[in-house]
Amino acid sequence: MAARPATPASPKNARIKSPQPGQPLFGCEHLQRLFNQDQATTNTSIAHYKAILRNILEIDPINCQTAKMTDTGKVVTSLTPTYMCLQCPSTLTEDDCVKHGSKKSHRFYVESRTGALYCQMCDDIVWDPTLEELRLRKLGSGTFSGSRKRKQDDLFAADQAKDGPSFISANTTAPSCKANGLRGIYNAGATCYQNVVLQSFLHNPILRNFYLSDGHSSQNCEGSYCLSCAMDDMFQDFYVLENTNGYTAANILSGFWISEKKAFENLVTTKEQDAHEFFQFLAEELHERNGDGKKPEIGSEHSCNCIIHQTFYGKLQSTTTCQHCSGATNQVQSFLDLSLPLENLAQKKGKKGSSSKANAMTLQECLDEEYIKQDKCEYRCNKCDSTQQARRQTSIKRLPNVLSIQLKRFEFKQGRNERAAKIDTPVHFPLSINMLPYTTRARSTDVSENYELQRSCIYDLLSVVVHVGEIDTGHYVAYCRVGDQWFAFNDHKVELASVSHVLGARAYLLFYIVRSLA
Repeated sequence: MAARPATPASPKNARIKSPQPGQPLFGCEHLQRLFNQDQATTNTSIAHYKAILRNILEIDPINCQTAKMTDTGKVVTSLTPTYMCLQCPSTLTEDDCVKHGSKKSHRFYVESRTGALYCQMCDDIVWDPTLEELRLRKLGSGTFSGSRKRKQDDLFAADQAKDGPSFISANTTAPSCKANGLRGIYNAGATCYQNVVLQSFLHNPILRNFYLSDGHSSQNCEGSYCLSCAMDDMFQDFYVLENTNGYTAANILSGFWISEKKAFENLVTTKEQDAHEFFQFLAEELHERNGDGKKPEIGSEHSCNCIIHQTFYGKLQSTTTCQHCSGATNQVQSFLDLSLPLENLAQKKGKKGSSSKANAMTLQECLDEEYIKQDKCEYRCNKCDSTQQARRQTSIKRLPNVLSIQLKRFEFKQGRNERAAKIDTPVHFPLSINMLPYTTRARSTDVSENYELQRSCIYDLLSVVVHVGEIDTGHYVAYCRVGDQWFAFNDHKVELASVSHVLGARAYLLFYIVRSLA
């Protein structure tokens, strides 16, 4: 009698590594969504990751360095790492990863040199406990199973000893504050409005990298009382010197007071002044010292490749549409910052409710008023050759790398008793904001499926400048993010701040940095 054939074993489900204290369960939120779809997706992803590791570690390395170009179909072997898709059997160059991700919505790739996992949505290498354990097993014992566990334990015994709390505490030295630029600035007599702007510049990673890489060398500059040289010296003192005491910005003050800029001559006093005006002055001065030397004209389109334009400048587009012939006229102008009026919106909110919570606004509401809603106006239409009713809408044609926003809390009241007044209405602002709805591209095309475009418009909060007190006798403080922590800068005093404390502040200036650079 013939023997009954053996029943094939059912496929073994892949398991996610159990959570460990102090470790995330998944590499990132996007990988978590992939693994949580269903068990079949998890099985396929982990099995494919194992196959890729075998290809990297067991077969000729040149195979992993060979990819097929998406556009031309040409097969190329690269000296730089290629990327193997975790969701399909494709090997891609770094440039083709974006095209492949947009076409097939595949967002996870394995780097051909190390087997590390790259998440396109995070735009970074991610450390996932489950996949990392497979990678280390393959590197250590040559297998994914635990059959050679002793060999692997012997290989990593020394590293495991170094993970012990006693070893870590005995061999750890706390970094000094100077490594992160955590240092206050002394008030030289009503100069807190300068100190907060300087702190926002000092903790701007684009400006920091520029000055610390000799973008403007004070030793080679021939200008007298150069503010850019003073900024260069300041960055060196904050990020190089072993000193955490308060800093005296004497060179900044002398260069500022000797400046010949008539538009800002009212700032050169011993009285409290406007931090926003000082920000504009400092940006223009640094542009002239590092750029083409031409002053940006208000209401015009100005192009320059200096560090200030690369950091802060964007472009606005104003579109005026004739209501009679539907003809449209576009005007483009450069901007250093976005100034958002609060008074009209505060009055609208005040009519709806009397409580402070009802009157509170959001940053998104302020942006909607300026860059989504249309205004009625009269317009001389060339096509109609007459004055017609028109609608005008302003949008952001090009976003800057660092978005500067002024909430216009100070308004000049005209009338019999002319006076300046402060608008103290709360404005809630987020830690991150999507600026895509306020761009010109969002008006003209469907961008809902364009993930790369959406990602390029996500901004993270970098610094906050706050005015505390009355308009004539108030004080400025700043909050700046250093890594994942927030710090409050009150002249020479520097203190750790909570996120809730930062988000609860009555902001006057906000600085957001595009996430892809942060």
